[in-house]
Amino acid sequence: MAAPMELSCWGGDWGLPSLHPESLTVMAYAKFSGAPLTVNTINNSWRTPKGDVPVLISEDTVISQPAKILNFLRKQKYNADYELSAKQGADTLAYIALLEEKLLPALLHTFWVEAENYCSVTKPWFASRIPFPLSLYLPGKMSREALNRILLTKGGPPLYSLTEVEAQIYRDAKECLNLLSKRLGTSQFFFGNTPTTLDAFVFGFLAPVYKVCFPRVQLQEHLKQLPNLCRFCDDILTCYFRLTVSGHSPSGQDTADANLQKLTQLVNKESNLIEKMDDNLRKSPQHPPRKLTTLKLAAGGEESSPLNRLSP
Repeated sequence: MAAPMELSCWGGDWGLPSLHPESLTVMAYAKFSGAPLTVNTINNSWRTPKGDVPVLISEDTVISQPAKILNFLRKQKYNADYELSAKQGADTLAYIALLEEKLLPALLHTFWVEAENYCSVTKPWFASRIPFPLSLYLPGKMSREALNRILLTKGGPPLYSLTEVEAQIYRDAKECLNLLSKRLGTSQFFFGNTPTTLDAFVFGFLAPVYKVCFPRVQLQEHLKQLPNLCRFCDDILTCYFRLTVSGHSPSGQDTADANLQKLTQLVNKESNLIEKMDDNLRKSPQHPPRKLTTLKLAAGGEESSPLNRLSP
Protein backbone atom coordinates (compact mmCIF):
# COMPACT_ATOMS: atom_id res chain seq x y z
CA MET A 1 0.00 0.00 0.00
CA ALA A 2 1.38 3.41 -1.01
CA ALA A 3 2.29 5.83 1.75
CA PRO A 4 -0.17 8.73 2.17
CA MET A 5 0.91 11.99 0.57
CA GLU A 6 -0.10 15.42 1.83
CA LEU A 7 0.38 18.64 -0.14
CA SER A 8 0.50 21.93 1.76
CA CYS A 9 -0.33 24.97 -0.36
CA TRP A 10 -2.08 28.32 -0.46
CA GLY A 11 -5.84 28.24 -0.87
CA GLY A 12 -7.93 29.32 -3.83
CA ASP A 13 -10.54 31.81 -4.97
CA TRP A 14 -12.14 33.05 -8.21
CA GLY A 15 -12.90 29.45 -9.13
CA LEU A 16 -9.27 28.31 -8.76
CA PRO A 17 -8.13 25.56 -6.37
CA SER A 18 -5.14 27.76 -5.46
CA LEU A 19 -3.97 31.27 -6.39
CA HIS A 20 -0.33 30.19 -6.09
CA PRO A 21 1.15 29.23 -9.51
CA GLU A 22 3.56 26.62 -8.16
CA SER A 23 0.85 25.03 -6.02
CA LEU A 24 -1.48 24.96 -9.03
CA THR A 25 1.22 23.24 -11.08
CA VAL A 26 1.62 20.41 -8.57
CA MET A 27 -2.14 20.03 -8.04
CA ALA A 28 -2.73 19.82 -11.79
CA TYR A 29 0.03 17.25 -12.29
CA ALA A 30 -1.41 15.14 -9.48
CA LYS A 31 -4.78 15.18 -11.21
CA PHE A 32 -3.24 14.28 -14.58
CA SER A 33 -1.20 11.39 -13.17
CA GLY A 34 -3.81 10.11 -10.72
CA ALA A 35 -1.63 10.73 -7.64
CA PRO A 36 -3.81 10.54 -4.48
CA LEU A 37 -2.77 13.75 -2.75
CA THR A 38 -4.47 15.11 0.34
CA VAL A 39 -4.46 18.90 -0.07
CA ASN A 40 -3.88 20.89 3.09
CA THR A 41 -4.59 24.62 2.75
CA ILE A 42 -2.26 26.72 4.89
CA ASN A 43 -2.54 30.33 6.00
CA ASN A 44 1.18 31.15 6.08
CA SER A 45 4.29 29.53 4.68
CA TRP A 46 5.98 29.38 8.10
CA ARG A 47 3.64 26.54 9.02
CA THR A 48 5.37 24.27 6.50
CA PRO A 49 8.44 22.23 7.51
CA LYS A 50 10.70 24.04 5.02
CA GLY A 51 9.08 27.47 5.21
CA ASP A 52 8.03 27.28 1.57
CA VAL A 53 5.02 26.24 -0.52
CA PRO A 54 4.06 23.94 -2.02
CA VAL A 55 5.42 21.20 0.23
CA LEU A 56 4.76 17.48 -0.16
CA ILE A 57 4.97 15.26 2.92
CA SER A 58 5.00 11.47 2.63
CA GLU A 59 5.90 9.63 5.85
CA ASP A 60 9.36 11.01 6.77
CA THR A 61 9.97 12.60 3.35
CA VAL A 62 9.50 16.37 2.97
CA ILE A 63 9.86 17.86 -0.51
CA SER A 64 9.46 21.43 -1.76
CA GLN A 65 9.71 23.01 -5.24
CA PRO A 66 7.42 21.78 -8.04
CA ALA A 67 10.13 20.06 -10.12
CA LYS A 68 11.29 17.99 -7.14
CA ILE A 69 7.74 17.14 -6.11
CA LEU A 70 6.89 15.99 -9.64
CA ASN A 71 10.04 13.84 -9.75
CA PHE A 72 9.03 12.25 -6.46
CA LEU A 73 5.55 11.48 -7.82
CA ARG A 74 7.10 9.87 -10.91
CA LYS A 75 9.21 7.63 -8.68
CA GLN A 76 5.97 6.57 -6.99
CA LYS A 77 4.77 5.52 -10.46
CA TYR A 78 2.48 8.51 -10.98
CA ASN A 79 3.84 9.57 -14.34
CA ALA A 80 1.89 11.82 -16.71
CA ASP A 81 4.71 11.72 -19.30
CA TYR A 82 5.09 7.99 -19.93
CA GLU A 83 3.82 8.29 -23.53
CA LEU A 84 6.16 11.15 -24.50
CA SER A 85 9.04 10.63 -26.89
CA ALA A 86 12.58 11.80 -26.12
CA LYS A 87 12.06 14.88 -28.31
CA GLN A 88 8.80 15.74 -26.55
CA GLY A 89 10.56 15.39 -23.20
CA ALA A 90 13.25 17.83 -24.38
CA ASP A 91 10.55 20.22 -25.63
CA THR A 92 8.90 20.05 -22.21
CA LEU A 93 12.08 21.18 -20.47
CA ALA A 94 12.59 23.97 -23.02
CA TYR A 95 9.07 25.36 -22.61
CA ILE A 96 9.22 25.19 -18.81
CA ALA A 97 12.46 27.20 -18.94
CA LEU A 98 10.71 29.68 -21.24
CA LEU A 99 7.83 30.06 -18.78
CA GLU A 100 10.16 30.73 -15.87
CA GLU A 101 12.29 33.19 -17.80
CA LYS A 102 9.67 35.09 -19.79
CA LEU A 103 6.29 34.73 -18.07
CA LEU A 104 7.03 34.36 -14.37
CA PRO A 105 8.50 37.89 -13.90
CA ALA A 106 5.34 39.49 -15.35
CA LEU A 107 3.16 37.20 -13.23
CA LEU A 108 5.03 38.24 -10.08
CA HIS A 109 4.80 41.89 -11.09
CA THR A 110 1.05 41.66 -11.75
CA PHE A 111 0.35 40.17 -8.32
CA TRP A 112 2.98 41.68 -6.06
CA VAL A 113 4.59 44.81 -7.54
CA GLU A 114 1.92 46.61 -9.55
CA ALA A 115 0.72 49.03 -6.85
CA GLU A 116 -2.99 49.11 -7.66
CA ASN A 117 -3.27 45.34 -7.99
CA TYR A 118 -1.28 44.74 -4.82
CA CYS A 119 -3.20 47.24 -2.67
CA SER A 120 -6.70 46.38 -3.86
CA VAL A 121 -6.47 42.61 -4.49
CA THR A 122 -3.29 40.75 -3.53
CA LYS A 123 -2.56 42.27 -0.12
CA PRO A 124 -6.17 42.20 1.18
CA TRP A 125 -6.68 38.62 -0.07
CA PHE A 126 -3.57 37.21 1.59
CA ALA A 127 -3.92 39.36 4.72
CA SER A 128 -7.48 38.09 5.24
CA ARG A 129 -6.17 34.52 5.31
CA ILE A 130 -3.08 35.05 7.46
CA PRO A 131 -3.57 35.26 11.24
CA PHE A 132 -2.85 38.51 13.06
CA PRO A 133 -0.21 39.91 13.54
CA LEU A 134 1.51 38.05 10.66
CA SER A 135 -1.12 39.53 8.34
CA LEU A 136 0.55 42.91 8.86
CA TYR A 137 3.97 41.64 7.87
CA LEU A 138 3.89 38.66 5.50
CA PRO A 139 2.18 40.26 2.46
CA GLY A 140 4.78 43.05 2.44
CA LYS A 141 7.58 40.51 2.80
CA MET A 142 6.21 38.50 -0.13
CA SER A 143 5.96 41.68 -2.22
CA ARG A 144 9.57 42.61 -1.53
CA GLU A 145 10.73 39.09 -2.37
CA ALA A 146 8.86 39.23 -5.69
CA LEU A 147 10.44 42.58 -6.59
CA ASN A 148 13.91 41.34 -5.64
CA ARG A 149 13.43 38.24 -7.78
CA ILE A 150 12.40 40.36 -10.77
CA LEU A 151 15.34 42.74 -10.39
CA LEU A 152 17.75 39.87 -9.87
CA THR A 153 16.82 38.28 -13.19
CA LYS A 154 15.84 41.34 -15.26
CA GLY A 155 17.44 44.37 -13.62
CA GLY A 156 20.90 44.24 -15.21
CA PRO A 157 22.24 46.37 -18.08
CA PRO A 158 20.86 47.81 -20.30
CA LEU A 159 17.76 48.07 -18.08
CA TYR A 160 18.61 50.37 -15.21
CA SER A 161 15.26 51.83 -14.08
CA LEU A 162 12.22 49.98 -12.75
CA THR A 163 10.10 51.49 -15.54
CA GLU A 164 12.39 49.98 -18.17
CA VAL A 165 12.32 46.63 -16.40
CA GLU A 166 8.51 46.66 -16.23
CA ALA A 167 8.18 47.44 -19.94
CA GLN A 168 10.59 44.65 -20.85
CA ILE A 169 9.02 41.95 -18.67
CA TYR A 170 5.58 42.58 -20.14
CA ARG A 171 6.97 42.48 -23.68
CA ASP A 172 8.63 39.17 -22.86
CA ALA A 173 5.45 37.80 -21.27
CA LYS A 174 3.27 38.69 -24.25
CA GLU A 175 5.80 37.11 -26.58
CA CYS A 176 5.76 33.97 -24.43
CA LEU A 177 1.96 33.83 -24.51
CA ASN A 178 1.99 34.15 -28.29
CA LEU A 179 4.47 31.27 -28.58
CA LEU A 180 2.40 29.09 -26.28
CA SER A 181 -0.76 29.86 -28.24
CA LYS A 182 0.95 28.97 -31.51
CA ARG A 183 2.35 25.74 -30.03
CA LEU A 184 -1.03 24.67 -28.64
CA GLY A 185 -2.93 25.46 -31.81
CA THR A 186 -6.26 23.64 -31.94
CA SER A 187 -5.10 20.70 -29.79
CA GLN A 188 -6.68 20.01 -26.43
CA PHE A 189 -3.27 19.74 -24.75
CA PHE A 190 0.30 20.52 -25.80
CA PHE A 191 1.11 16.95 -26.82
CA GLY A 192 -2.24 15.77 -28.10
CA ASN A 193 -5.23 14.54 -26.12
CA THR A 194 -3.43 13.63 -22.89
CA PRO A 195 -2.18 16.22 -20.37
CA THR A 196 1.48 16.08 -19.33
CA THR A 197 3.98 17.96 -17.17
CA LEU A 198 4.06 20.86 -19.64
CA ASP A 199 0.28 21.26 -19.42
CA ALA A 200 0.53 21.36 -15.62
CA PHE A 201 3.15 24.12 -15.70
CA VAL A 202 1.33 26.19 -18.32
CA PHE A 203 -1.94 25.86 -16.42
CA GLY A 204 -0.26 26.84 -13.14
CA PHE A 205 1.16 30.01 -14.69
CA LEU A 206 -1.84 31.04 -16.82
CA ALA A 207 -4.87 30.27 -14.65
CA PRO A 208 -4.21 32.97 -11.99
CA VAL A 209 -3.66 35.61 -14.68
CA TYR A 210 -6.81 34.46 -16.46
CA LYS A 211 -9.17 34.22 -13.48
CA VAL A 212 -8.19 36.76 -10.80
CA CYS A 213 -10.05 40.07 -11.08
CA PHE A 214 -7.41 42.82 -11.07
CA PRO A 215 -7.91 46.56 -11.70
CA ARG A 216 -4.76 46.63 -13.86
CA VAL A 217 -5.11 43.85 -16.41
CA GLN A 218 -2.41 44.41 -19.02
CA LEU A 219 -1.32 40.77 -19.10
CA GLN A 220 -4.85 39.44 -18.63
CA GLU A 221 -6.14 41.44 -21.59
CA HIS A 222 -3.48 39.98 -23.85
CA LEU A 223 -4.20 36.45 -22.61
CA LYS A 224 -7.91 36.86 -23.35
CA GLN A 225 -7.04 37.73 -26.95
CA LEU A 226 -5.70 34.16 -27.27
CA PRO A 227 -8.89 32.05 -27.07
CA ASN A 228 -7.14 28.69 -27.32
CA LEU A 229 -5.17 29.36 -24.12
CA CYS A 230 -8.33 30.50 -22.32
CA ARG A 231 -10.14 27.38 -23.50
CA PHE A 232 -7.16 25.32 -22.32
CA CYS A 233 -7.52 26.72 -18.76
CA ASP A 234 -11.29 26.33 -18.74
CA ASP A 235 -11.09 22.70 -19.92
CA ILE A 236 -8.65 21.74 -17.16
CA LEU A 237 -10.76 23.45 -14.49
CA THR A 238 -13.90 21.75 -15.80
CA CYS A 239 -12.47 18.28 -16.35
CA TYR A 240 -10.04 17.95 -13.44
CA PHE A 241 -11.20 20.46 -10.78
CA ARG A 242 -14.82 20.74 -9.77
CA LEU A 243 -14.60 23.67 -7.39
CA THR A 244 -16.81 26.39 -6.02
CA VAL A 245 -15.49 29.95 -5.90
CA SER A 246 -14.68 29.43 -2.21
CA GLY A 247 -12.28 26.65 -3.16
CA HIS A 248 -13.78 23.46 -1.70
CA SER A 249 -11.83 20.31 -2.46
CA PRO A 250 -13.25 17.96 -5.10
CA SER A 251 -14.01 15.24 -2.53
CA GLY A 252 -15.76 17.78 -0.31
CA GLN A 253 -17.77 19.05 -3.26
CA ASP A 254 -18.79 15.50 -4.20
CA THR A 255 -19.97 14.86 -0.63
CA ALA A 256 -21.91 18.12 -0.59
CA ASP A 257 -23.51 17.28 -3.94
CA ALA A 258 -24.46 13.80 -2.73
CA ASN A 259 -25.96 15.16 0.50
CA LEU A 260 -27.87 17.82 -1.40
CA GLN A 261 -29.22 15.20 -3.80
CA LYS A 262 -30.36 12.98 -0.92
CA LEU A 263 -32.00 15.92 0.84
CA THR A 264 -33.77 16.95 -2.38
CA GLN A 265 -35.06 13.40 -2.87
CA LEU A 266 -36.31 13.27 0.71
CA VAL A 267 -38.06 16.63 0.39
CA ASN A 268 -39.74 15.52 -2.84
CA LYS A 269 -40.79 12.26 -1.19
CA GLU A 270 -42.31 14.07 1.78
CA SER A 271 -44.11 16.52 -0.48
CA ASN A 272 -45.56 13.72 -2.59
CA LEU A 273 -46.63 11.83 0.52
CA ILE A 274 -48.37 14.89 1.98
CA GLU A 275 -50.13 15.59 -1.32
CA LYS A 276 -51.24 11.97 -1.53
CA MET A 277 -52.57 12.07 2.02
CA ASP A 278 -54.46 15.29 1.28
CA ASP A 279 -55.99 13.78 -1.88
CA ASN A 280 -57.05 10.64 -0.03
CA LEU A 281 -58.57 12.66 2.79
CA ARG A 282 -60.50 14.87 0.40
CA LYS A 283 -61.88 11.86 -1.48
CA SER A 284 -62.79 9.87 1.65
CA PRO A 285 -66.42 10.34 2.85
CA GLN A 286 -65.52 8.86 6.25
CA HIS A 287 -63.69 11.98 7.46
CA PRO A 288 -65.71 15.03 8.39
CA PRO A 289 -64.26 18.43 7.41
CA ARG A 290 -63.08 19.26 10.93
CA LYS A 291 -60.87 16.14 10.99
CA LEU A 292 -59.49 16.93 7.54
CA THR A 293 -58.14 20.24 8.87
CA THR A 294 -56.55 18.51 11.84
CA LEU A 295 -54.91 15.88 9.68
CA LYS A 296 -53.53 18.47 7.29
CA LEU A 297 -51.89 20.28 10.19
CA ALA A 298 -50.45 17.04 11.51
CA ALA A 299 -48.94 16.23 8.15
CA GLY A 300 -47.50 19.67 7.49
CA GLY A 301 -46.93 20.98 11.04
CA GLU A 302 -43.57 21.80 12.52
CA GLU A 303 -43.76 19.20 15.27
CA SER A 304 -44.50 16.10 13.22
CA SER A 305 -43.09 16.72 9.74
CA PRO A 306 -39.78 14.87 9.02
CA LEU A 307 -38.99 17.65 6.56
CA ASN A 308 -39.05 20.25 9.34
CA ARG A 309 -36.93 18.04 11.56
CA LEU A 310 -34.20 18.26 8.89
CA SER A 311 -34.10 22.03 9.16
CA PRO A 312 -31.38 23.57 11.37
